[in-house]
Amino acid sequence: MTELYLPAGTAGHGAYELEVTPESAGWGYSGLRVVALDAAEEHHFDTGADEVVVVPLSGGATVDADGSHVDLTGRADVFAGPTDFVYLPPGTTVTLHSERGGRFALCSARTDRRLPVRYGAASEVPVELRGAGRSSRQVRNFGTPDNLDAGAIIACEVITPDGNWSSYPAHKHDEASEHESELEEIYYFEVAAGPQGQPGLGFFRTSSSPGHPIEITEEVHDRDVVLVPHGWHGPAVAAPGHAMYYLNVMAGPPHLGAEHGRAWLISDHPDQTWVRSAWADQEVDPRLTQEGS
Repeated sequence: MTELYLPAGTAGHGAYELEVTPESAGWGYSGLRVVALDAAEEHHFDTGADEVVVVPLSGGATVDADGSHVDLTGRADVFAGPTDFVYLPPGTTVTLHSERGGRFALCSARTDRRLPVRYGAASEVPVELRGAGRSSRQVRNFGTPDNLDAGAIIACEVITPDGNWSSYPAHKHDEASEHESELEEIYYFEVAAGPQGQPGLGFFRTSSSPGHPIEITEEVHDRDVVLVPHGWHGPAVAAPGHAMYYLNVMAGPPHLGAEHGRAWLISDHPDQTWVRSAWADQEVDPRLTQEGS
């Protein structure tokens, strides 16, 4: 049986401190690798059957891919605001070079669609303030269907201020219908340390949806991963004193109602949908902005 909770340091392989592939996850589409580079170090890889979005978690890099050269400015860390990124199609040979060192997420999805290499500027990443009150969070929609033309991948980043709840109401996307798309999802977490460097923590929940048994309630820490093959997922809760970041990578079979088959359609948990109406009388958490976090 595939492990769905992957504590930091338990799912690395070779050059990667984290490696999730469709094969290792026991599903068909979504993947995520994280590679750390020392100053002036290079990493070579081939995208193979996957499209890949290179997302700097910290630091910057240059990306050389089949004749294209892209400079990624990157960022100090995931809490410093959105980053620029690069999209790479399947069948692409890549060299990633970081002059000062850094950590880089390689978000991936299995697809037959081949599009050109493209650069995405940080200033053009749509930043959404979702929810209100203690359900306020910031969503950076760099790889969603409205912002990135791609074959199958859907990806975004979420910042949850300390003490807040996100992925709430709990929701699902595990069946194809007019109102829902079938998507496998990866949650990669980074959790801010305390004032003297104390390790941070949060909590994450996934529960059974009709016909899809699953039960996950985990205390999550910095660089942990949770796989969501199906089910109602959420909430993700940031402990007081520890802001939470997570990177979501999703992909699934083509959705017949969407152009090129790519759609991000969800259903709220029926017991929690009422939460959305409560936001109308609450202010968005002032710690969040639409420019950064």
